[in-house]
Amino acid sequence: MNLVFFVLIGAAVVVAAVAEITGGSGAMAGLSTAALKAAEGAVPLALGLVGVMALFLGLMKVAEEAGMIRATARLLAPLMGRLFPQVPPTHPAMGAMVMNVAANLLGLGNAATPFGIRAMEHLQKLNPHKDCASDPQALFLALNTASVTILPTSVITLRAASGSANPAAVIAPTLAATLVSALVAITAARLLAPLFPPPPATPMVESSEEDPEPPPPPLPAAYGWLALAALIGIIPLMAVHGAELGHWIVPGLMVGVLGYGLTQRVKIYECFVDGAREGFAIAVRIIPYLVAILVAIAMLRQSGALDMILAPLARLTAPLGIPPEALTMAGLRSLSGSGSFGLLASYMNDPAIGPDSFTGILLGTIYGSSETTFYVLAVYFGAVGIRRMRHALAAGLIADLAGLLAAVAACVAFVT
Repeated sequence: MNLVFFVLIGAAVVVAAVAEITGGSGAMAGLSTAALKAAEGAVPLALGLVGVMALFLGLMKVAEEAGMIRATARLLAPLMGRLFPQVPPTHPAMGAMVMNVAANLLGLGNAATPFGIRAMEHLQKLNPHKDCASDPQALFLALNTASVTILPTSVITLRAASGSANPAAVIAPTLAATLVSALVAITAARLLAPLFPPPPATPMVESSEEDPEPPPPPLPAAYGWLALAALIGIIPLMAVHGAELGHWIVPGLMVGVLGYGLTQRVKIYECFVDGAREGFAIAVRIIPYLVAILVAIAMLRQSGALDMILAPLARLTAPLGIPPEALTMAGLRSLSGSGSFGLLASYMNDPAIGPDSFTGILLGTIYGSSETTFYVLAVYFGAVGIRRMRHALAAGLIADLAGLLAAVAACVAFVT
């Protein structure tokens, strides 16, 4: 992360300095202003996450106390165990990762973040190198950048607001693209792991204080496959009625978790408040990491270095059927969630593109099938104090590239 941070800022300063020397008056002043504004904006962004963190970590605390997380881990242990063989089958990390993946599947980006941070905290307890990412943590982060999505809620909402005749047209290509990027993320993380070995250390055994009783055995694999089949069965329903059903997800989740907690005699109010308190602490803890990554990205954009990188690539990819707007969207999406969403909104309202053209659907698919890789890396690793990310960034960027190519292929297959 040290090298990445320096390269982002160094490239921005060099480009702005060259522009200033060659007559671009105000380039360095603009760079300074962008850096200061980004630093100021990091704190409101983190504080804006407090409410979301408190809500969903409160719900997750209730789910943990009621046994939902453990039951979910047991149900999907045969499947998740293949992806994360280093994690005990019924460890709380399994359940937290499942909740994170489920939130991404349903397009609940805000909910996925606190679930992901909780999963990273559990994985950190199994990590013998506390400042260095473990293989499961790197794989989990790569899967988050791929973020398999059935219902890209924000894109559907934006398309509807832009006057689209079929706001849900992005569901099928987004699902196809994210499935491809997820497979690539898994493959890349597995292949790159031996090339970035962690430092030698004596493995640490997790304390049994949190789990004094021996964990129950995993359920038979057939139950996990049935759960997967049920999930696949939801896909056609979401494809047809996704725009309407999307508004039911969060209220349904709240009622379901709290109701189950009541049936298990959990003091849901006190438990929810305890979890919400943890959400506030996490949101405050990640502020320094947000400041660092947001300042670097803002300087890169302000200096014009990002455009200098993407413009030549756009000319190379045009013969492959990838319009320049798509490459710009993909590049900005990896760096900034708010920036890429604003760019998508401007494209959707551009009469030359619009929401229902091939390019418009492709741009929505790219946004819905990718993630802000640098932001996720800073937040997830920052929350647990990891400074050496090993192969996590490389695997995430490879997944982003695969998602872009898969989005183009999916839109060609489903739209044209």
